Amino acid sequence: MDTARDAFGWLVTGPNPMAVDGTRFEGLPRRPVPLDELRDRLMSKQCPRRTRDDVWAHLVLQSRARGGAWTVACVGMALPSLAASARWLGARYRGDRADAHAAVLAGFVQALATVDLADPGIVVRLHFAARRAGQAALEESLDAPPPVDSEFHSTAPRPPYGHPDLVLARAVAEGVLTPTEADLISATRLGDVPLTDWGAKHQSEYWATYKVRRRAEHRLASWLADRVGTADPEDPVAEAALSSISAGEEAAAIDENADTSRAVSGRRRNGRPANPRKSSRLVSKKDPKSGLLGCGETSPAEHEPTSEVPRCA
Repeated sequence: MDTARDAFGWLVTGPNPMAVDGTRFEGLPRRPVPLDELRDRLMSKQCPRRTRDDVWAHLVLQSRARGGAWTVACVGMALPSLAASARWLGARYRGDRADAHAAVLAGFVQALATVDLADPGIVVRLHFAARRAGQAALEESLDAPPPVDSEFHSTAPRPPYGHPDLVLARAVAEGVLTPTEADLISATRLGDVPLTDWGAKHQSEYWATYKVRRRAEHRLASWLADRVGTADPEDPVAEAALSSISAGEEAAAIDENADTSRAVSGRRRNGRPANPRKSSRLVSKKDPKSGLLGCGETSPAEHEPTSEVPRCA
């Protein structure tokens, strides 16, 4: 993964970075768009789904026709989702983690040559293919006999063999989540990325990021609740994901109610009666910290929810 990231970085470095002609796609600037900027635009929730599919179809066709740098470009464009899966698989892989990462990348590159560009959700299906390749490598490593003179014993992997990343990818494919929302949940709930770091990377304030994740998790929980009744009883991935998200929502609700419910009402603020004469200044349009997000703004570390939900599988 580090090699793929570095190679992609070289493609977008210098006075003439590799770019895509934005005039060919609706929703992109009317100029050459460097690939690193293009990746951020495609991951944005404001990006139309049609634009995302059209750009990915173009990238895949360039990879098939020219290979080389365009294949590296495709890997770099999908690297955030690939890295999340590779990190989870590598942590459970019996052997060198780099082998699990290589399996994910190999599955992605192989899918570039076979994915159907006529169907929507191209990048999601590419992620599925990469994930399945990494999962197969993980199962093979777990089924392999233990080393000679080792105290470890080979056992069958504990079902389910799936992972919540697959649930998130399926939710993106069905329009329940945007790719950005899925990446936010995957990175901060399933991964080790703090909410503040994710928000800083995507130029989003802490509480705005927090609210985006909470709304997305509400939709995801409702969608999962509808699916649990018809799910395979031997595959509790969706149920486990639903349980984790529900636990996270309860913790978030407790934290939010403790911090804001009385302050918004105007009755009490920090245990003291609120001064109605001072309330208008907090939302003044002339104040650089104006708007609801600027009211009572403090450092993210001071109000960050303390109970990040543990990995759900």
